[in-house]
Amino acid sequence: MVSLLRYLVLLAVATCSFVCSGSSSTSEDSGTAVEVSPPVWIPSAGDSLATQQLLRQIELFQESESVRYGTVALSVRRVQDGRELIGYNARLSLPSASTLKLITTATALSVLGPDFRYTTTLAHDGTIKDSVLAGNLSIQGTGDPSLGSWRFSGYPDVSALLKTWSSAVQKAGIKRVDGRVVGDGSLYADLTTPGTWPYGDLGNYYGAGLNALNINENLYRIFFRPGKIVGASASVLRTDPVVPYLTFQNLVTTDAPNTGDQVNIVGAPLQNQQWLTGKVPKDAPANEFSVKGSLPDPAFYAAYALQQQLIQDNVGVGVQSISVGGGQSTTVPSMGKRTVLSEYQSPPLAELVMQTNYQSINLYAEALLRTTALRLDKTVRTTNESVDALVEYWKKKGVNLDGFRPHDGSGLSTTGSLTADNMTGILSRMAQESAFTTFYNTIPVVGQSGTVKWLARGTAAAGNVRAKSGSIEGVRAYAGYFTATDGERMAFCILVNKITPDYNRAVTKELEKMFVGLVGLGGR
Repeated sequence: MVSLLRYLVLLAVATCSFVCSGSSSTSEDSGTAVEVSPPVWIPSAGDSLATQQLLRQIELFQESESVRYGTVALSVRRVQDGRELIGYNARLSLPSASTLKLITTATALSVLGPDFRYTTTLAHDGTIKDSVLAGNLSIQGTGDPSLGSWRFSGYPDVSALLKTWSSAVQKAGIKRVDGRVVGDGSLYADLTTPGTWPYGDLGNYYGAGLNALNINENLYRIFFRPGKIVGASASVLRTDPVVPYLTFQNLVTTDAPNTGDQVNIVGAPLQNQQWLTGKVPKDAPANEFSVKGSLPDPAFYAAYALQQQLIQDNVGVGVQSISVGGGQSTTVPSMGKRTVLSEYQSPPLAELVMQTNYQSINLYAEALLRTTALRLDKTVRTTNESVDALVEYWKKKGVNLDGFRPHDGSGLSTTGSLTADNMTGILSRMAQESAFTTFYNTIPVVGQSGTVKWLARGTAAAGNVRAKSGSIEGVRAYAGYFTATDGERMAFCILVNKITPDYNRAVTKELEKMFVGLVGLGGR
């Protein structure tokens, strides 16, 4: 049923352009400002049938039980000239979830270039005499989030990387280290985990904090043995990789078969005590069930793991390993001249961005934010300053960033927000950058790949829409590009905020309909 307010507005200004952003509109004939409260839209005779149908669909979605108490926002912008063709609540600042990664990765590719690579250096200080190093071994990171990852063909995982480093030490003629093995993350002196991330996320793999020396994507797996009956305690079997310095308070119990991962790991950066809560399913394969957690100090783990590898390879290490940087005040005095033993280069940035957008890895996005900001401004020292550098970059390119208030690079922060207009403004401007084709190809294809692989299959949207998904509690979001019926490339952003609990499936169906509605639009 059409509301009285909507009816009156439609009757009074039926010939005006539609306005869906909640801001003032101005009649071309009179110049009179007409205040329109969201989500009212006002059709014009020039609107295509496809546009009218899509906007009606959005209004019905907004009025549905799914998001009746929340907000639906949509911006559609023509890439060729940046003209916004549809703006429904498009200037309301809302949580973006992981769609923010598109802005982070676009900025990184634009500033650093697709061929940029991180370099991680293994070096020693001091002197070598009679096969004994009177000095320290150090692994110096520059922020590479992929160091030791298993995702990249032709690049070593953490096990192979440790063996490579151990071999470099032995080739230098070192059979004993009288100093320390140091995990050097001093490039970032601050506590790099954003302060707005939910505390309950920090111990889980997706809440793994950034370090200048990351390794194995800063995660480990913890294996549980479920109890024999529902409600029984589940015991901890082991971790992979081995992290014996971590201690666990285990409160995990056993649930019915096939109930999946319900475990939450509660921890904090630089703290080796973690709490395990939740449930694991009964009758798991091989009677064990694994869950991914975050390493509280990845630079320390890198040093510890190398020390263990050296000992395994009969290279003695006399002193406990240590980490520096990442908010710690610890420093390690140099024992003498620094000598490089090995330099490792990451996969090119284009591949890192592909993984960031396809797999939605928060760690990668945070790393790219900090690295890009340092390239833009060498004085940047914190996550907040890095966000400020990103904002200034796009402002200088003429993008309207009113309402753009991110607090990280990944969208995990529940207090960060942006407008749909911000997103499409940056996406359309990115099309003018030399790295655009690379960027475009890193965005998953609806119905085919990444986190949108199973959406809108068998519809006109499948294979046409490229979209990054975003999801945090009560929020669903998508942003990217599609091709209109006349061949025009379009940028879009959909933000759905404060979803009514238990309506996730209904929301997914509505969003799939919106994808189909988008690809039916004309670009002119």
